[in-house]
Amino acid sequence: MPWDFLFIFFVLIVIVPWRGWARLQRLLALPYISSRDRILLYLTSITTQWIITALVAWRSFARGLSLRQLGLNFKPTLELLLIGILGGILISVAHWFNLRRVGRSKNPAVDKIRALAAKIFPHSNQEAFVFCGLAVTAGICEEFLYRGFVFAALSHLSVPAWAILFISSVMFGLAHAYQGRSGMIGTLLLGTVFGSVRILYDSLVPIVFWHAAVDIVAGFAGKRYLIENK
Repeated sequence: MPWDFLFIFFVLIVIVPWRGWARLQRLLALPYISSRDRILLYLTSITTQWIITALVAWRSFARGLSLRQLGLNFKPTLELLLIGILGGILISVAHWFNLRRVGRSKNPAVDKIRALAAKIFPHSNQEAFVFCGLAVTAGICEEFLYRGFVFAALSHLSVPAWAILFISSVMFGLAHAYQGRSGMIGTLLLGTVFGSVRILYDSLVPIVFWHAAVDIVAGFAGKRYLIENK
C-alpha cells in the first residue's frame, strides 16, 4: 500500500478516534455550552470533514483510483435515489422511536447519554439549521472515507469483500468511540449495514441519504427525548 494511503489509514484508525474522545472530554468538562459554542462546534466539524475528504480524494485520484472504485457511481440514478429516499425514511422512523425509547428509560446509564446530548445536540432552530448542515456533511464525507476510500484502497490490494466490510465497519465504529461502548458497537453494526448496501449496489448514493437521515433524526429526536424530556 502506498505511503499516503497508509498515512490516511493511520489518521482514520488512530487520530480521528483520539481527537473525537479528547474533544468530548473537554466538552463534558465545561459547566455550560452556549448556543454560539455549539454552532462553532458544528461549523468547525463541517470544515474539518470537508478538508479531510478533499485531501483523501486528491490522493485517491493521484493514485489512479476511479470514481466507480470510490463508490461515486450514480447509475441507475432513479433506482439509487428511490432506495436512498425510501430507505432513509424507514431508518429515520426506526431511529426516532429508538431514541424515544431511550429517552423514556429509567436506566442510570441513560444519564450519560443525556449529558452528551445536552452538550452536542441543537437547542434552538438556528442551531438545528447548522446541525442539519453537519448531518449532510457527515453523510457525504464519512461515507466517502469509510465506504468509498477504504473499500477502494483495500479492493486494490485484492482483499476479499467480506474482510473489507469488516475492516471498514470497525474503523467506522472506532471513529465514534467517543459515544461509549454501546455507541461504538451500534455504529459498527450500522456501518456493516451501510457497507453491505455499498457492495450490493456498487454505489455510495443510497447510504449517503441513510447516514444523513440518521444524524438529522438524532439531532431532533435527541433534543425532544433526551434534553427536554428529563
